[in-house]
Amino acid sequence: MNYILFDGTVRNQLLPFTFTRPVADIRIGILTIRKKWEKLLGFTTTTVTEDYLSEKYPMVEMEQNIFINASFIPSENLVKIVKGLSENQAIFYNDEPIAFFTSEGQEVDFESYDIVQYSTDDVFRIEHTWDIFSKNHEAIKRDFDLITKGRESQPIPEMTVAFNKEQIFIEEGAKLPLCSLNATEGPIYIGKDAEIMEGSMIRGPFALCDHATVKMNAKIYTGCTIGPHSKVGGELNNSVIMGYSNKGHDGFLGNAVIGEWCNLGADTNNSNLKNNYAEVRLWDYETEGFAKTGLQFCGLMMGDHSKCGINTMFNTGTVVGVSANIFGSGFPRNFVPSFSWGGSGGMTTYKTNKAFEVAKVVMARRKVEFSEADAKILEHVFEETTKWRRS
Repeated sequence: MNYILFDGTVRNQLLPFTFTRPVADIRIGILTIRKKWEKLLGFTTTTVTEDYLSEKYPMVEMEQNIFINASFIPSENLVKIVKGLSENQAIFYNDEPIAFFTSEGQEVDFESYDIVQYSTDDVFRIEHTWDIFSKNHEAIKRDFDLITKGRESQPIPEMTVAFNKEQIFIEEGAKLPLCSLNATEGPIYIGKDAEIMEGSMIRGPFALCDHATVKMNAKIYTGCTIGPHSKVGGELNNSVIMGYSNKGHDGFLGNAVIGEWCNLGADTNNSNLKNNYAEVRLWDYETEGFAKTGLQFCGLMMGDHSKCGINTMFNTGTVVGVSANIFGSGFPRNFVPSFSWGGSGGMTTYKTNKAFEVAKVVMARRKVEFSEADAKILEHVFEETTKWRRS
C-alpha cells in the first residue's frame, strides 16, 4: 500500500512553521509526525502539500493509495484501522477526514464513501502552533515508548545523577559525564552522539535528539525537545526546538516553538506570562489578527532561518516569521513579519539575496546544502508575506 500524508484544514493555523514544511514534517515529541507514521505503518510516506513546497516534498501516487491527515498523531489503534481501509472507505473524526482510500486518478467524493467514525479516547492532534509545546509532554512519552520498546539503553555514567533510571534511554555515542537527570515526571531520551555537558540539570519528559548539545550548567524543565544538531544553554521550559537551531547561552525560553536554522543571541529572553495573568493572544495568519489561545502561558513562536541579537527581549505571545533578523533594545512587536530586519525602533525589509547568503553559510556549517529548492521556497514566502511588512 502507498501512504500519502496531506496537510488538512489546519495548515494556516500552523504558520509560520508550515511556510517552509508540510504539516507532516513538524517535530513534536522526539520524532516528526511523518517519522511517527512511518515507524508505526512500516512504510515510507510522501506528501501532498502546497504547490511551492512540492519540489522539495513531492507526492508519489500509485495504483492504490491511502491518504492520511498529518495533523493527527498516530497511535497503534489508529494505525491498525488505517491499514485496514479498503476501496471507498474513509475514517473521520467528527467532520474532519483522518484517512481515506483512493485509486489512481479517482475523484474523491465522500458522499459515496463508507465512513468510519473514529471516536476513541486516544485522538491526539495538533491544530494550532501552541499545541506543539502544550502537547509536547504527551508526545515525548508516546515517542519514548515507540522508540525504546524492546531495546536496551546505553549505561548511565557513574558520575551522572539519575532518578527513575528505567525511564531514561541513552543512544549509542551520547556523552553525559556529570549532570542530573530526573525522570520522575516523565521519560528522558538522549539521542545518538548527543552531549549533555557538565553541571546541567534536566527534568523529564525531555528529548535531546541526535547530535544535539546541552551546554554547561543548563537548567531544563519538563516538556522540552531539542531537535537534531541544535545547541542549548541557559534555562528552558516546555519548549520545542525543531532542529539545527541554537540557543547556546544564558537566557530564558519558555512555552515556545523554534523552527530550524534559527539563532538566539546571548541573554535572549522571552516572557511567557502577561503581567495581568490574562489569556494570551497570538497572531493568526488566517484572520490577520490576534487570536485567543486559551492559555495563560505562551511565549515565542519563531519560523525557520530567523535570528535575534544579544539581549533581545520578546513579549508574551510573540510570533516571528521566516528569515527575520531582530536586534536592538526594547521589545519588538508581538508580530514580526517574515524577512523583517530591525527591532522596537522600526523594521525594514531583509532582502532575499542577503538572507540567502547567510542561509548558505549557516547550513554549510552543518554540512547541509542550501539548495535551489530551498531558495524557491523562501522566495515564495517573501512574496506571500509582503503585505504584512508594508503594514
